[in-house]
Amino acid sequence: QVQLVESGGGLVQAGGSRRLSCAASGNTFMITTMGWYRQAPEKQRELVARISLTSGGSTNYADSVKGRFSISRDDAKNTVDLQMNSLEPEDTAVYFCHAVTYYMFTEYDYWGQGTQVTVSS
Repeated sequence: QVQLVESGGGLVQAGGSRRLSCAASGNTFMITTMGWYRQAPEKQRELVARISLTSGGSTNYADSVKGRFSISRDDAKNTVDLQMNSLEPEDTAVYFCHAVTYYMFTEYDYWGQGTQVTVSS
């Protein structure tokens, strides 16, 4: 079992910055990938960014956030942060931390409770 707790959401003006943090606890040694997803009202949840904890820290970003968002990890603290710059009203959503574990040839998904980010124009 892995528990994920997000922090850092809130209200920010367009063009501003915000940093989200996700703290993992439990069987963190089984985590292979962590990332951030978001879900805007009446839209499907979508990947924002993810980072591998095994493959040299490789990262993936949604096209809509490339060049503006940056994901990073701190293995000592078991945290993954999402630095969001040049925020746009379209970035308004609930942001969810996500982790994937691999154990006994099976992958498991874990989700945080979500944190609201609202970008005002």
